[in-house]
Amino acid sequence: MPMTITEKILARHAGLESVAPGDLIEAKVDLAFAHDFTAPIAIQVFRQIGAPRVFDRRRVALVADHFVPNKDIASAEQAKLMREFAREQDLELYYEVGEAGIGHVLLPEQGLVVPGQLVIGADSHTCAYGALGAFSTGVGSTDFAAVMATGEIWLRVPPTIRVEYTGSLRPLVGGKDLILRLIGEIGVEGALYAALEFCGDVVAGLSMPHRFAMANMAVEAGAKNGIIEPDGTTKAYVQGRARWEPLYLASDAGARYERTITIDVSAMEPQIAFPPSPANVRPVSEAKHVTLDQVFIGSCTNGWLEDLRDAARVLKGRKKAKGLRLIVIPASPTILREATKEGLVETFLEAGAVVGPPCCGPCLGGHMGILASGERALATTNRNFVGRMGHPKSEVYLCNPSIAAASAVLGRIGSPDEL
Repeated sequence: MPMTITEKILARHAGLESVAPGDLIEAKVDLAFAHDFTAPIAIQVFRQIGAPRVFDRRRVALVADHFVPNKDIASAEQAKLMREFAREQDLELYYEVGEAGIGHVLLPEQGLVVPGQLVIGADSHTCAYGALGAFSTGVGSTDFAAVMATGEIWLRVPPTIRVEYTGSLRPLVGGKDLILRLIGEIGVEGALYAALEFCGDVVAGLSMPHRFAMANMAVEAGAKNGIIEPDGTTKAYVQGRARWEPLYLASDAGARYERTITIDVSAMEPQIAFPPSPANVRPVSEAKHVTLDQVFIGSCTNGWLEDLRDAARVLKGRKKAKGLRLIVIPASPTILREATKEGLVETFLEAGAVVGPPCCGPCLGGHMGILASGERALATTNRNFVGRMGHPKSEVYLCNPSIAAASAVLGRIGSPDEL
């Protein structure tokens, strides 16, 4: 029976020849991931169910990335609990401050996620790993505790929505804009419990960071997972870093799709998501009236080295607008080191930015950039719900790194073309 790539991965991990949308399956997990925000609850449940050991000490990854370096006593206690659990279970994949970055960037970077895997994370943006042709999705901490104990999870096989991008990308338009445009068209429930399969020549031409940004935000349309068939770009990324054998799968000709969405990108501008939803999307030309108090460049969507290069290219030789706060946070120690070597950090500092240590920081209103009442921020993050980055009466707009950098100079949302 012809299957989509999502169905193929799930069938293999369930030990079945084939699966179909709606099937309930028990699947084996290749990698389980949690961080300092979600792991503590999962650890408590793990103890309540009486599990003595995790299913495989080499396949449970715990990453301190949300409230680190710890911002207060509560976050220090959470990190301590996770640290002690990792020590008790002798986990091979425990990442402490200094070696940890944002989990959704760190794990692929370290070769811990490879094509064909099934990855479960206690974080909704775990779907990011679909960029590599893996099935990955987020679950609650209670479900994650069961995954740590058994190495298995039950899943309902999602139907697949095929999203094909056609045409040619204009300058300054990338993966972040492609996914924002889709979410703007179908809404935050437009792909509820479906797999979003991104395809077409436009996607094939994207680098891995752009692909990660797309898969990462599949959940913002309600999707169970986002996925891109692995190709030469994927293989080049995986080669030399993969810790496990990749399995390169593709959807069969004749595979069943719930529907197909086609988006012609030829005339598409960089996209801006207005508050309070990633689906409230408009082209950047319709956002130039929005003045800003803060610009944040980073997060699991756009804290990659390529993103920092894009931002630095715009900021080189320029200064941020007077009175505006510009925050840049590389997503991993490796990215921070490379950005320093390439002079990107120096460019940010000369532009008046503050550069923070690798962490999730401001994205979820954790620390390092909390908004006050009435303040307005433009961010390269993935969510802009009410109160996401601070006060409920603050506002968050979403964009790609080039637009964020230009807007920091302008003091309002705008494009590098205006500089």
